[in-house]
Amino acid sequence: MKIAAVVVTFNRFKLLQKTVSCLQNIGRLDEIVVVDNGCTDGTSEWLDTQEKLHVIHQENVGGSGGFYTGMKYAYEAGFDWLWCMDDDVFPDANCLDKLLECSAPGVGILCPRRFQAGKIFVNECTHINLSNPFASLHQGKLTPAVSAPVEIQGMVFEGPLIHRDVVASIGYPNKDLFIFYDDTDYSYRTVLAGFKVLYVPDAHMQKELFFTQDTWVEKTRKKKWKRLYQVRNSAYFNHRYGKNILVKYGRAFQGMMGYALVALFSAPFAKAYNWADIPRFWKVYRDGVNERLGKF
Repeated sequence: MKIAAVVVTFNRFKLLQKTVSCLQNIGRLDEIVVVDNGCTDGTSEWLDTQEKLHVIHQENVGGSGGFYTGMKYAYEAGFDWLWCMDDDVFPDANCLDKLLECSAPGVGILCPRRFQAGKIFVNECTHINLSNPFASLHQGKLTPAVSAPVEIQGMVFEGPLIHRDVVASIGYPNKDLFIFYDDTDYSYRTVLAGFKVLYVPDAHMQKELFFTQDTWVEKTRKKKWKRLYQVRNSAYFNHRYGKNILVKYGRAFQGMMGYALVALFSAPFAKAYNWADIPRFWKVYRDGVNERLGKF
């Protein structure tokens, strides 16, 4: 059994070093693959000095494009398990062992429990709702009380251990999503293909906490570009998999209008949004329902 870690990084030099250090302390890993998404902070130069890593340099094509590249390399190299993660999570020394303890026929993906600032951080869900547009897409959200492995449909790309049979069946993540919904899309496709996705609470991974000192305005300004991808990709996902017209068009429209209204009412008083953001939200929503993807 061959196992490769696939780490996608962009301009988080110190955090990446911590992630790599954690992975190098896990003896069962056969290779650590780092996909450099066009870093400009010295990460690329440092990676070129790391002889024990397999480094792939490419332009910034987002998390989805990074996982596409890394998983493609690992799959074609013959690895049996692909352990995927961003550069801001840090697996415990026995995390991989605990994940593998739950491997079984029919299980395609194993997901760890994450901790942030000492507290359990969970947003995985047991069911993707594609029929009721007035309820959340993510139903049956897990709670910190979960103490045994449980089947889920919604995961995140922060530590999923993916069997090569899944890749053989459904391919790679949708690289055109850039960020947001690439993980939900991949886990849902996995379930549709007949595999189980398991959340393993005994497998622990630490997650970095960001923006702790920022005001609402500062945090919103920093994340605004991500919200555009979130609106577009939500529209794409609901349109592609929705089971009725209200889900296909209505659910993401509600989300888009929420952001547009915040922009409308806050623009005169705060620097988080401006008037030009309102038509931008409308445009990316239309792109999503028309399944026009790619990097902005």
